[in-house]
Amino acid sequence: MFFNRKKIFFPIMLMLLSISFLSANNIILKINIKGNRNIETNLITSVLTFGVGDELDQEKVSKSIKNLYNLNIFSDITVDAEPLESGVEIDIALKEFPIINNIKIEGNKKLSDDKIEELMTIHKESYLAPYLEKETTRKIKEEYRKKMYNLAKINYKTKKIDATHVDLIISIEEGKKVSIKKIDILGNKQVKTKKILGLMKTKRSSLFRSGKFEKDKFEADLDKIISYYNKNGFMDARIVSHQIDNINPTSLKITIVISEGKKYYFGKITVEGNKKFPDETIISKFRFKNHEVFNQEKYQKQLTEVYSLYHEEGFIYAKFDQEFIKNGDIVNIKLKITENVRAKIHKILISGNKKTKEKIIRRQLAISPGDYFRQSKIVKSQQNIYNMGFFEPDIALDYQPINSKGDIDLSIKVNDKTSGTANGGVGYNSQDHFVGQFTISHNNLFGNAWKSALKWEFGGSTQNFTFSFTNPYLFDSNTLAGFHIYDTNKEWSSFNYKLQTVGGGITLGRSLYLLNYSKMTIGYSLYTKKYQIIDKSETDISDNLTRLDSLGWQYTSSVNVSFSRDSRDNFFFPTNGSQLYLYSEIAGKALGGDFNYFKQIAQVSWYTKLIWKFSLRNKWRFGYVTGLGNNNTIPPDIRFYLGGTGPDGIRGFADRSIGPSDGGLREIIYSSEVAFPIAGEQIIGLGFFDSGNSFNKLENFNFLDFKKGTGVGIRVRSPFGLIGFDYAYNLNDKKWEPHFQFGTTF
Repeated sequence: MFFNRKKIFFPIMLMLLSISFLSANNIILKINIKGNRNIETNLITSVLTFGVGDELDQEKVSKSIKNLYNLNIFSDITVDAEPLESGVEIDIALKEFPIINNIKIEGNKKLSDDKIEELMTIHKESYLAPYLEKETTRKIKEEYRKKMYNLAKINYKTKKIDATHVDLIISIEEGKKVSIKKIDILGNKQVKTKKILGLMKTKRSSLFRSGKFEKDKFEADLDKIISYYNKNGFMDARIVSHQIDNINPTSLKITIVISEGKKYYFGKITVEGNKKFPDETIISKFRFKNHEVFNQEKYQKQLTEVYSLYHEEGFIYAKFDQEFIKNGDIVNIKLKITENVRAKIHKILISGNKKTKEKIIRRQLAISPGDYFRQSKIVKSQQNIYNMGFFEPDIALDYQPINSKGDIDLSIKVNDKTSGTANGGVGYNSQDHFVGQFTISHNNLFGNAWKSALKWEFGGSTQNFTFSFTNPYLFDSNTLAGFHIYDTNKEWSSFNYKLQTVGGGITLGRSLYLLNYSKMTIGYSLYTKKYQIIDKSETDISDNLTRLDSLGWQYTSSVNVSFSRDSRDNFFFPTNGSQLYLYSEIAGKALGGDFNYFKQIAQVSWYTKLIWKFSLRNKWRFGYVTGLGNNNTIPPDIRFYLGGTGPDGIRGFADRSIGPSDGGLREIIYSSEVAFPIAGEQIIGLGFFDSGNSFNKLENFNFLDFKKGTGVGIRVRSPFGLIGFDYAYNLNDKKWEPHFQFGTTF
């Protein structure tokens, strides 16, 4: 029905013959265009590579015809040259494809009209060009194949409306559902057929399998088969042929013919061309035992370590040629290295940062212009930028050679994400009845990485206001400075007191360059607080709480020092590295306060990558507080209360339910989590085990008295921060406890 493009060669040849006899005077005097009914003449002339006044050229005519066909509008094009007295006149005769007036779909039962129309590249008022028909057929057949109708046929019929328009009928013969009934493996002697079939995702139909044939999946299966052979010493293995036949209208048979070849074992490896590293260093990367089965995948991974060895020293242009020398069933390898020049970084170009100032990003770079290229520092720079929390994970790194010396410009492209949030909510619980919170925060204020937050919590027994601000780069230095102020009112009905606190504090900190990933901070806090007994008629009120209630408003003036080191590879889903946090606080009358105490907290967490994408997280936390001087009473809110979630959390237990009734002076907590990504870093699943206890004296410590909880949880990265839900089983009391939390205990 439609024009076959092979026909274009015939009119072209006629045209070339017709102009071959022209006289030397072949200047184009006139161009006539005929047959275009719907296309403007100006569009046609715009794609011609010749015009009036040009000398007639065969190549330009051929190119013009090609350009016209590429418009996918014309089914036939002829060009004639008519000699005139002083030149030539060109006649271009065109035949347009018909325009589709209406489309009707018939014969389809397994796919709806809407679904087919969604797949079609042919539409009303478009030209009925063959390539559109071909693409539509491909898409519809692919959709039918997904439903196992592999034999579906797509036919096209037209009904002429007028000289330029047709109605199109797409007629579909769906056929019957086809499934794989048999898979034959031929040529395999060293590997059992059952093993090969087990490697494949393409399966025969059965009670529990559809037997659907998917081309992409099947081709991946063929690669898996050869990969398995290569991993087991058969480095010459190949698929000789594969064939798919119809046993009957509803059944397929797949035949795969394999040539296994010989099984090889690892021999010796030699190196030549290397100057930067000695032979021993390079050969040490290949950890094969003598006469070990030659594993192609293992060899390639270890060869990658050699690549990394050179890239770490800036030899990014190094080439590695391998020669496999077979001697019987032994494979010896000759590795030829061409080191080439060492790359040095000329410029570091940053783009995509619409909200964050460039100087803030540059502070995270572990490498600088003038340094030799180092792979580890490039990766660390990428991690540092991502861990700021200002950008999406797709931080693109690229480099461009700029001269013959091998110098490069390093390009870093980031993609901003929302840094500011405003959120709030109202809830209900049995103690406080209606409770709620409202928070406005920003962790990249004005693009300077300034962090600021305003938080209001309210409820039956709670009324808290907090404002904080932190500048991590005071006066464009590496000094951190911040402050916070707060006004809090909290009623602890289970402990029979309520506490009002008003105050604030300042913090100064600085990175320690002698120890990577570490920071030291010093802070000062001054606040006044008042304890009030809720029900004085109770008989078990402690002497400490009675005395505090009688004092009214009291001041606390304290100085704290903390040291932290954080080498996590990813702050949001760490799989490697560790965290160390040491905190010391001293308060006393010498600083102008009414309370005297010394408090210390030590916490260490470490992260290990397990199989697949699983990671293991472990945490130990130790806490200690003691009184100082004559007035050495420890206020209740300074003591340790374990249970629930948060830094002192033990899941499976209610908040603040573990330890002495008036809070402990010592705490030990151990937690372990196995985490795995459910949807990238956005949704993380985990299994956990928490244990620990709080007590007043070291001699009371006993591992057997630890409170223990285990369970499963989920973490969701939202615009409001990390939100989590854990369902924990209390191993001591044999009961389940749900926990909601913001942030993470690790």
